[in-house]
This record gives sequence, structure tokens and C-alpha cells, in this order.
Amino acid sequence: MDVVGIIPARFNSTRFEGKVLADINGKPMIQHVWEKAKQSQLLDELIVACDDERVYKTVKDFGGKAIFTAKEHPSGTDRITEIVNPLDVKIVVNIQADEPMIHPSMINGVIEELLADKSLVVATVIKKIERPDEIGDPNVVKVVFDKNNFALYFSRSTIPFLRDAETQGVCYYKHIGLYAYTKDFLFTYKNLNQSTLEKLEKLEQLRILENGYRIKVVETKFETYGVDTPEDLIRVRQNINN
Repeated sequence: MDVVGIIPARFNSTRFEGKVLADINGKPMIQHVWEKAKQSQLLDELIVACDDERVYKTVKDFGGKAIFTAKEHPSGTDRITEIVNPLDVKIVVNIQADEPMIHPSMINGVIEELLADKSLVVATVIKKIERPDEIGDPNVVKVVFDKNNFALYFSRSTIPFLRDAETQGVCYYKHIGLYAYTKDFLFTYKNLNQSTLEKLEKLEQLRILENGYRIKVVETKFETYGVDTPEDLIRVRQNINN
């Protein structure tokens, strides 16, 4: 098996408990994510990594594959490593359970980058920001990258900062939390200590950059909204079929 997709689905989300089962136009959120991910032609296997019987049963009821993991995992990455540890796989795709508008081309894009360039260890997705209110929103993570599409920095602040108000043509990009890793790097990453910038920004991907590894960014044209709050859920319900 070359590529496995894992959807870590924790029930007890701090800001919005049970959000992975929240109804979106007649289906639980986790089902929307599953169905979009299943459309990727490059995934050999797709698994929901869950810690709650309600999530497990829901996934089984709509025909998905779910595996129980330990409840005490501090992050989705740790939950994923429990699943993939015994698997003979080259690439692991971390698919967020709270991104019901994910497009299968996003999954294909990050996988293709790792398959095409064996020097890469991780790739993720970005999108040009279209809504002005997202530029200053700390819940929307911004990213800047170099000419070769490697991330320079991720921040909850507005980056780049415009020193001169008359600057024209600047584009802002937001990070979409979908990652593809080589299996070897996933375990390397898991064993790295939390970094200073990661703690300050509360962004796990900064641990990768601070330890000298590169993150390839892949741009998508498809809009997506993550669900962190009940208000986010309303916006997704209004936009998911658009």
C-alpha cells in the first residue's frame, strides 16, 4: 500500500463538543469529509481514527471504516501515528474531520508532490484569501512562501505586513490544515519537542519549520471553511453545496 488517508475524529472538541457529528444538510459532518476524501483517486485506504463509540457507530452506519484509538492522545497527529504504526505504507495523509468542504483535488495535490519529489517529507494546502474579513482573523492562519512554494512562515497575524498603505497587488494566503507526510517523517515529527514559535502561535506546523524541515505548499482554487464554532457550522451549511 502506497498511500493511506487518516481522518482523526475526536468527539470532545474543546470549543465545539461533538462537532464531527453535527448535522450539515442531512448528513453528519464526518460523512461529508469521508465522501469527499473517497473521491481521491490516489488513496489506497481511508480510515477514521476515533475515540468515541458514537463516532465509530456513525462511520460504520454510512459504510466507512473506523478504528478506535486511545482517548488520551494530545493531538490528531498522535492519533494518526497509532493507526499507521503497524501499516506498510509510504505516504500518510492527515485529513481534518472539521473540513467538510474539502475537495478531493486537494488530497491528490499533496500526494502528487510527495510522489514526484522524493526529497520532500511533508506537503500542505493553501488558498488565496478572497474575503477581506479573513485577513485579520486570528482563527484564519496565514502563510507566506518562497518562489519554489516552500513555506517561510505561518501565523495567526496578518502576513505580510503592509508598511506602506498604498502598496498594491498584495495577495494573502490562508492555510488549509490538510497534510501529506512520508511515514518516516511523521514519526520523526511526532518525536520532536514543541518549539518556541509553535507554543506562541499555537500552530503545530511551526515545529517543522523551526527544526529545519521544509513544507511544500500546494495552492487550491476551491474554497473551504473549517468548523471550530457553531457559527462556523452555519456558514458551512450555507456554502457547502455552492
